Amino acid sequence: MGEALEARMRDRLGRECLYVPSCRLGLYVALRHWCRPGGRVLMSPVNDDVILFVVLAAGLRPVQAPLDPRNGTIDGSAVPEATWRSLDAVVTTNLYGNPDPASALRARCDALGVPLLEDAAHAIGSVAGDRPVGSYGDASVFSLSKHTAAKTGGFLTFADPALRDTLREARDALLTPSRLSAELVHALRPYAEAGVRGLRLVRAARAVMRLLGMEEREAIRMPLRPGELKQAVARAPALPPFHSWVRVDMHDYRISPGRARLRRTARLLDRLDDRLAAHLEGTRRLLASPWGAPGPGPVQPLFRVPLLVADRDAAIAALARRRITTGYLYDPPLDDYASELFTDPSPDPEPARWFARHALPADPLGAERIIAVLDAAGVRPAGAPPVPGSGGGPAGGTGG
Repeated sequence: MGEALEARMRDRLGRECLYVPSCRLGLYVALRHWCRPGGRVLMSPVNDDVILFVVLAAGLRPVQAPLDPRNGTIDGSAVPEATWRSLDAVVTTNLYGNPDPASALRARCDALGVPLLEDAAHAIGSVAGDRPVGSYGDASVFSLSKHTAAKTGGFLTFADPALRDTLREARDALLTPSRLSAELVHALRPYAEAGVRGLRLVRAARAVMRLLGMEEREAIRMPLRPGELKQAVARAPALPPFHSWVRVDMHDYRISPGRARLRRTARLLDRLDDRLAAHLEGTRRLLASPWGAPGPGPVQPLFRVPLLVADRDAAIAALARRRITTGYLYDPPLDDYASELFTDPSPDPEPARWFARHALPADPLGAERIIAVLDAAGVRPAGAPPVPGSGGGPAGGTGG
């Protein structure tokens, strides 16, 4: 399944690759292989809630990390020593393509004797130090739904080629058979979306996507349903009890791909370098705008550029009036969303709250149009972020 795709990714990344129907399924396979049930996993609180449910499904306890408020990356230096010593694994996020400090996290994991797992769903073209994101961890997962816009598929990559048969068997045990109806929906989806959007029927498009299980969220976060979730946690590690959460916005996350799906994915993967070049150019333009927050190191071909605005909801409304939709919002942070019932909170939650409240994920492929709309609407940049470890007080300005 997907051997040709695996070969292309192996050449790009320089390590063993296994095709998976979705990044979320690949992460579940990795967590089950590298982590013992009941273990504690450090992760970012500004992340898709699906990832929280994947960690819980693997029978693990999420531990939320403090973040750098400028770009949402994990701040390993702010993790208490006692927390480090309690961990069984670290999962990076590389939010929007901004690399987490992979080298420092790798060194700390090596010292502790625990695995580093990289979620590179947003970062297929990003580099940390002099190496690609995804080449530092014991395992890493990539999504083909993001930069390539394939709407399906991903990779589980790993450092030890001897694990290939074991991980392939674990993947295959979780797969459901391919269905003709699912293949037809996947094949027709890009044409349907283009048609209704070409007619400016954005509401109709979203209604159709919800009907097909492709977009289910009425708010940024899906309903937690804590009573049901407690029952599911009691049955972990197991994926079926968490299916209603893990499948959100991607009902075919564990389906065996058909030939048409694989062929289309291969065509889109062939164009990846051109897409990355376009993302890089758009990222440069957005970071140079009044709302951009350039980070250290070289500019990356970000999947989304987190512009920092004073009033995010007003900015989203201004973009919506020009039929520019905003997605990939992760607010509130996972510790506020899930509470101490289901996760250990960050020791310093304010930087993550500030970032989640002010980050406006902007598609770099629409950079010029987005900049024009925000400028015309008078959208103000966010004030200075809180100083990490200060208890939440701003470093200066109002913060919006």
